[in-house]
Amino acid sequence: MPLRKRFGASNKRKMLKEARLSQYYLKRIKDIIPRKDPKLLASKKMSGIIPVCEPCLSDKELKYAKECIKANWISSAGKKYIREFEDRFAKLCGVKYATSCTSGTAALHLALASLGIKKGDEVIIPTFAMIAVASAVVYLEAKPILVDIEPLTYNIDPTKIEEKITKRTKAIIIVHTYGHPAQMDEIKRIAKRYKLYLIEDAAEAHGAKYKGRRIGGIGDVGCFSFYANKIITTGEGGMLTTNNARIVKMAQILKNHAFSKERHFWHKYLGYNYRLTGLAASIGLAQLENFDKLLKARIRNAKYYSSLLKNVKGITLPIEKKEVKNVFWMYSILIEDDFGLTRDDLRYCLAKKGIETRTFFIPIHLQPIYFKLYRRERFPVSEELSRKGMYLPSSSNLKKKEIDYIVGAIKDCQKKRQHKIKI
Repeated sequence: MPLRKRFGASNKRKMLKEARLSQYYLKRIKDIIPRKDPKLLASKKMSGIIPVCEPCLSDKELKYAKECIKANWISSAGKKYIREFEDRFAKLCGVKYATSCTSGTAALHLALASLGIKKGDEVIIPTFAMIAVASAVVYLEAKPILVDIEPLTYNIDPTKIEEKITKRTKAIIIVHTYGHPAQMDEIKRIAKRYKLYLIEDAAEAHGAKYKGRRIGGIGDVGCFSFYANKIITTGEGGMLTTNNARIVKMAQILKNHAFSKERHFWHKYLGYNYRLTGLAASIGLAQLENFDKLLKARIRNAKYYSSLLKNVKGITLPIEKKEVKNVFWMYSILIEDDFGLTRDDLRYCLAKKGIETRTFFIPIHLQPIYFKLYRRERFPVSEELSRKGMYLPSSSNLKKKEIDYIVGAIKDCQKKRQHKIKI
């Protein structure tokens, strides 16, 4: 039976449109999705491999961890270490309250749950973000509404937010990408105008500032990660920050299986097991005491990178706007088409020299799990940056001679103008 008779003309047009959309995305994915991570070869000159990021630990972390073990309070019942860590982190962010949890993802989930986000609600997020941002929304059966980003800061574009707001919109999650604060004043105005909650994903922005104010204390809630590659680490861990007593109280209930104060095994809410351990908090305390040193090292290394790379053709360097303090969690660059090598070819070349790198985020709308949901939408800035972007080794303990070696390797790869490197 002819297609027209089986499905009708309108259905035929719909199928053809779907086919064109699929062809478009197949082409886009082919251009954007990075090749497999290259195999790292140890560098004889550097006596090994330069990792893209590693924790910076000292004798102080070991000392505090030993104290925690000797006190026999290594679990979440070790309140001494946990409370002190939370209090000091709240002070760092300039907020009244902070409550710890198991990860940055858990912090996002707790924030949304504490604000009452539920099934059918919509939450605006940038498509250029770690998958955890979308996952935290979906955990509550709400829907992530994606917005494109600014080409210079890599943060959500405030001019594109309002067109995505509907009657079901309840919150906006902004991500301070790679340590550069988003345009908080404009986004706060939008949130206030539409009576939306504003959540800051500050996982990558410990110590960053927007117009003199610490990130994590500007929106209704701030969410931090203490994963091993973050400026402050506890191995795994997270923190929720706020000035709202009601929000922090609910987060504290939900993260502890929603145990009731009336009696121990009594639950009025659906809770989670998101408690940080005392052992992790003891490491976090030591990290906080070294925070200024860790932060200054990231900024110093970023400036040194920029001084060496500023005249290299085909590389776009990260920016820092006047009103913000970018903490350069990762030193990110764009490999433009006139560099002479693709981004992936450069990564393979550097890997042969013992240098580990990472690509930028693959946008959420192109992820296999969300592809069908957002296949009709276009996010050209996110796609372009994902195609070109990568970041270089950025640990706080990175040495100047290692940066010299990395930049020298980049120039050497460009000079040789290597073509496709075999996988």
